[in-house]
Amino acid sequence: MTEVDKLTPVLTKRWLSPNSWTLRTYEQLEGYTALPKALRGSPEQLVQLVKDSGLRGRGGAGFPAGVKWSFMPPNEDKPHYLVINADEGEPGTCKDIPLMMADPHSLIEGCVIASYAMRAHHCFIYVRGEVPHCIRRLNAAVAEAYQAGYLGKNILGSGFDLELVVHAGAGAYICGEETALLDSLEGRRGQPRLKPPFPAAAGLYAQPTTVNNVETIASVPYIVNAGADWFRTMGSEKSPGPKIYSLSGHVERPGQYEAPLGTTLRELLDLAGGMKDGIPLKFWTPGGSSTPLFTAEHLDVPLDFEGAAEAGSMLGTTALQIFNETVSVPWAVMKWTEFYKHESCGKCTPCREGTYWLTQILQRMVRGEGTETDIDTLLDVCDNVLGRSFCALGDGAVSPITSGIKYFKDEFLALCESNRAKGASQTEPALAGAGS
Repeated sequence: MTEVDKLTPVLTKRWLSPNSWTLRTYEQLEGYTALPKALRGSPEQLVQLVKDSGLRGRGGAGFPAGVKWSFMPPNEDKPHYLVINADEGEPGTCKDIPLMMADPHSLIEGCVIASYAMRAHHCFIYVRGEVPHCIRRLNAAVAEAYQAGYLGKNILGSGFDLELVVHAGAGAYICGEETALLDSLEGRRGQPRLKPPFPAAAGLYAQPTTVNNVETIASVPYIVNAGADWFRTMGSEKSPGPKIYSLSGHVERPGQYEAPLGTTLRELLDLAGGMKDGIPLKFWTPGGSSTPLFTAEHLDVPLDFEGAAEAGSMLGTTALQIFNETVSVPWAVMKWTEFYKHESCGKCTPCREGTYWLTQILQRMVRGEGTETDIDTLLDVCDNVLGRSFCALGDGAVSPITSGIKYFKDEFLALCESNRAKGASQTEPALAGAGS
């Protein structure tokens, strides 16, 4: 029996309950039991608890959440803000929106606890604008929480006040980057800021701010209720806890699968009913399209922060896009690159110009008009974007290209060969005519 078979759902345990998104159902299933317990403790105790649990950011970077919280200044001479990054624009990522749809109160309870721990009296949930159904449900849950006394003034008689605002973004991938999100929240064009200063020192409205992912904050009530040691019974030593894995593409049952960090794709495919129509796996992304590709040889890589990195990729948002042998790697890489070129904010030259030229070259190659020197040019442009762009969008844009060429260079060469063959067939009649 694998660890996956033994797992009792944590984050998704209420998802299939009738009317799971309502306050009534949430309270019936242990909802808002962590909040009074948290409010009886001190902010310092809560920060230490989250540190001890080993909870790491679920938005992609995997930074320890408790350490991030501890960066907030302990004094309250300035307003403190908690901002929830619910933008979720990474291709293949679909864990936060289902969580907010099925169990919005788990996020709200986590927001109140985290705000109390960081002495924040204002919390903002920044949701991508393309999901109005999710925004409506979240707003309804917030209204319920206010009415029940879980938000607003003097929460549960503790003397702690918290105002929570749900903010709809305008549909820009770049606003998933925390500082671009803050600019957007302030009403400006969403573009990354230069760091330092980091948000903990000068974030929203130039005040101390912490930006956390939805899944990270929704994990907090469970840690408060059951303790750090319980949380560490799941996952691996350096990456503890449960995780929502999003499987899409050529699998029999695409969807969200909760499993301990460190679960392998082989185990997740078993849960998802295997490859669609039995066609073998060819390549996949472990954490969305901005993470380097994996192949069928990586089926047993432990999908936690360390395991994915050791195998040459990143865990990212655990968005597993699964592709079978019918898919052309250069074509898939081209489609991703077109997305990044469209979503580049244009602030820095390497990303703005690099994604444009990468798209031009890949489109030419996929049309069958590429040459072998195009492969070298692609890698050269990628090298000039990686680590030189203002934020991680540039790094993410080159990941599919460099990893695609690393594992499937023969497919890129085959496109060049077909172009060479086409060119040769076009010139042969003309040469024959000249010789006669």
